[in-house]
Amino acid sequence: MHILHLSAVTNWGGGEKQIESLCYELAKSNPEIKNTILCARNTPFHQRLKETNLDFITAPLKIKVDPRFILRIGIFCKNENVSLIHIHEPSALLSAILADKLYNLPPFVFSKKTSFPIKQRKKTLYKYNYQKIKKVICVSEETKKVASKGIKNHDKLVVVYDGTNIKTKNTETPFLLREKYNIPTSKKLIGNIANHIKAKHLDTLINVANIIINKEKRDDFVFIQIGTFSELTEALLSRIKELNLEGYIIFTGYTPDASNFLPQFDISLITSQIEGMPLVIYESMYHKIPIISTAVGGIPEIIEHNVNGLLAPAYDSEMLSNHITNLSSSPTLQKDFVQKGAKKLTERFTTSNMAQNTLKIYKMVLSND
Repeated sequence: MHILHLSAVTNWGGGEKQIESLCYELAKSNPEIKNTILCARNTPFHQRLKETNLDFITAPLKIKVDPRFILRIGIFCKNENVSLIHIHEPSALLSAILADKLYNLPPFVFSKKTSFPIKQRKKTLYKYNYQKIKKVICVSEETKKVASKGIKNHDKLVVVYDGTNIKTKNTETPFLLREKYNIPTSKKLIGNIANHIKAKHLDTLINVANIIINKEKRDDFVFIQIGTFSELTEALLSRIKELNLEGYIIFTGYTPDASNFLPQFDISLITSQIEGMPLVIYESMYHKIPIISTAVGGIPEIIEHNVNGLLAPAYDSEMLSNHITNLSSSPTLQKDFVQKGAKKLTERFTTSNMAQNTLKIYKMVLSND
């Protein structure tokens, strides 16, 4: 079996980390299966893969649909006897479909990682219902529910939860947050790891800080935000300045192995307005950092409110603020949350489980094709 994994993203995020983890796990557990990753050339994902021993190829991707990327898919599949193509995100799907028109490719498996609805447009529906897609792997039950509104054949929809590799974790970081940013131990570190994209709704993070710092007059909290900057960053920084929060919210920008900083947080905060299943959930559970999150996407399938974390509706800055101040003053509740979270993680949400469940789908598709 030879699987070609497709990703056409131009940054580095949780989805790319999961591709990497999946290929690592399959190489370890099933060395008879060959996995090759095709990514866009000269991107952070490409640079990351160069530091691994994973098999990968690249192609230029200067425009959304680049003929060179399309040709690379088709030629590689024909020359290397690829058995199945696993498309890991929407931007690569159209390229795969166009390559199939030219080369009659092997069957597709498509991963839907977010709970964004599929737009009810003819071209979009054609793409997601393309006949070569034999299975759609959804990252949560909520994602599956959303996908079912756009994908006609519901038998194609399956749920495979992402996971974290509990055997390769470390806490090495190029610096300590408190030392670099001169944060005294008397202040609680509220950490957020997310790239600066609309889905993560970092305005909610700013609103939470504004309530705690300016309205409640608490000066014992500092908010650390780790993630790649984007066209949204300037407006976020302007809001921070306008609200006089520059000493209380720190944007670090992109930092390699961001999850390694989690043990330096007192609380892990997620403010997303839409999600599939953010990896920071699993990473926080592993590092035993209490989690406060918006109840969006598949998050409530992992975090049970008042059982192993605290949840609030999307955009509800008041509730999130209350959760932070209440949880930070209750070491007993924190300990209870993280113990239950770690147990749930090791039982259900590891990369080993993810890889074996994904492999079952590969075998099912190939046996029926």
